[in-house]
Amino acid sequence: MPVADLATAALRLLEPETAHNAAIAALRLGLAGRQRVPADPRLAMPAFGRTIALPIGLAAGFDKNAAALAGLSRLGFGFVEAGTVTRRPQPGNPKPRLFRLEDDGALINRMGFNNLGIEGFAARLARTDRALTALGANLGINKEGADPLADYPALVAAVAPHADYVAINVSSPNTPGLRDLQAADRLAAILDAIRAAVPNAPPLFVKLAPDLDEAALPELVDMAIGRAVAGLIVSNTTLARPESLRGAARGEAGGLSARGEAGGLSGAPLFNRSTRMLARVRLLAGDRLLLIGVGGVATPEQALAKFRAGASLVQVYTAFVYQGPSLLPRLAAGLSALLDQYGAATLAELVGRDADRLAEIAP
Repeated sequence: MPVADLATAALRLLEPETAHNAAIAALRLGLAGRQRVPADPRLAMPAFGRTIALPIGLAAGFDKNAAALAGLSRLGFGFVEAGTVTRRPQPGNPKPRLFRLEDDGALINRMGFNNLGIEGFAARLARTDRALTALGANLGINKEGADPLADYPALVAAVAPHADYVAINVSSPNTPGLRDLQAADRLAAILDAIRAAVPNAPPLFVKLAPDLDEAALPELVDMAIGRAVAGLIVSNTTLARPESLRGAARGEAGGLSARGEAGGLSGAPLFNRSTRMLARVRLLAGDRLLLIGVGGVATPEQALAKFRAGASLVQVYTAFVYQGPSLLPRLAAGLSALLDQYGAATLAELVGRDADRLAEIAP
């Protein structure tokens, strides 16, 4: 077994948040080494004004403080999204707040945007070489004393010179009232404030919740296009608790119960729900928005389904936690093999090809 896989297995012996902090420390110190990921030019995608050689990235939430970006870049990610970061430091929710559902290939978290604040985040982002890997900054608001119309523009201004793109997080389930900002009128006001304050901002993306009422999608997509948003990230974690969950921490939707833990569910149980929403957004937006698909991707076939649903880029998180760095070469090699199977000259040819069908899968 490769050393990185042994280290990943060893980390699972630790309490989840302790294991996460140890992984960040190892990456920050360069102990994870450098990984070769098969290079196949057929997989390359244009995004953020550059070419993304491997259109597989790391989702926000793993490196909240932009502390380990160099180490993550050396693992072969095509892009890495740091954050979520808020304007002021905050400790997040009480511990424990991160739970493994290993039998389900899932995690539940109620971290609550724990981070060290934008000042240090922006400085660390500025010191990171973006030549190898595109970098995104995921931005949120503080739990207390937040002013979205002032905070989001200030956050964008702080990272604008140092990021390839910016993600506006209005969809975490762990900050009270945050998801209310997904309403088209409220989100439009935030985007207008950002544009007024930072006219030369990097490409702006909005991260959506998979629990969003589908009836709200047409207005939301039209507003995003009208405000020259670069794209949407579909999706964040879910408050839903499928009956199929087996993990003891599975919880019930909407709150903490004797059955388990409250918070956002990620990983395999999120795959259908997030892919369905992704496909529906693609049918509404066509190619007018660049879509980033995230939620439950652990295999090349699942990654390809996200592309066929309409994503131009795909992010991983939970599968990376469980499988470690070897996930990336497996996804890259598997996608190349699937292109051969489909007789496609490039991955870009398949983007959105199956949106009609995937928009109807059961969530």
